[in-house]
Amino acid sequence: MFFAPYGEKDKNMKQKKMTLSLLILIIGGNLFAQSTHTISGTLTDDSNGEDLIGGTIYVVYHKKGTSSNEYGFYSLTLPESDSVTVIFSYIGFQPKIKKIFFKEDFSINVALSPASNNLASVEISAKRNNTDNINKAQMGVIDVPIEKIKSTPAILGEPDVLKVIQLLPGVQSGNEGTTGYYVRGGNSDQNLVLLDEAVVYNPNHLFGLFSTFNTRALNNVELIKGGFSAQYGGRLSSILNIKMKEGNKKDFEVQGGIGLISSQLTLEGPIKKDKASFIISGRRTYLDLLIKPFVSSSIKTNYSFYDFNAKVNWQLSDKDRLFLSGFKGNDLAVYDEAKGIR
Repeated sequence: MFFAPYGEKDKNMKQKKMTLSLLILIIGGNLFAQSTHTISGTLTDDSNGEDLIGGTIYVVYHKKGTSSNEYGFYSLTLPESDSVTVIFSYIGFQPKIKKIFFKEDFSINVALSPASNNLASVEISAKRNNTDNINKAQMGVIDVPIEKIKSTPAILGEPDVLKVIQLLPGVQSGNEGTTGYYVRGGNSDQNLVLLDEAVVYNPNHLFGLFSTFNTRALNNVELIKGGFSAQYGGRLSSILNIKMKEGNKKDFEVQGGIGLISSQLTLEGPIKKDKASFIISGRRTYLDLLIKPFVSSSIKTNYSFYDFNAKVNWQLSDKDRLFLSGFKGNDLAVYDEAKGIR
């Protein structure tokens, strides 16, 4: 039997321990190396190849992320897994989603496309109210668009020209709910009202509750508050100049409306296409039918009003045109209490 000296035996034990420690370190290092994976690459602009600085790289499952540096480069170390879903994004660019299957460290370069948000164009236009006052000698003129008149709320849903006139600057309304208006401190009868250059002496119905103008038959409304010429003599406060439509020169058109107290119908179209046209418009109330059930049989009463507008337009030549317009409005009122009946 052979016995090794004590010192040599101790030396062999130390070598075995060192060898075991090295093996443990090598095996542990291999295990640690296999427990993580790294993805890296660059983030660029697809349109010009420019590096995207500060882009976001985010892994959904592990909830980890990073950002690209000043050279567009990124690097992200993740725990070991079969696959991951990575979102690459940058402000103003369409994000990309990539699914990466790991076998080892992975390098991927991603190019993002600029986001295209197509918005409809918005055109804003306006006309200064005082443009004509600067360019022309005439002052205090206000044009009132017909569309604004139609869209303005009015009593019982009836669009009314005179109710809109009351809302203009420099104009004061009369009694509540009526169509009377006062300009420059004058009285309501000091306002001249013209319809196609013809004077309308009583532009009201039902004691001033409604005006006599059918909005569907009108083309333009102009209020002159001051500086009007001598041809409008006889009135001191203002001129309300109203123009009727000329009629559709292209196609035949029918418009109508049913309100709470009245109905209206408008017919217009070409007599000769692009040369001559006509318009006929009428409005009638049915107040007489509405109040009848609420009136005693011993009282005979009736009230109704109507308006009728008509116009013919003929273009004789490039310089000559012929207009023929007409207007009729009337109020019918009857009140009779039977005698001897209580």
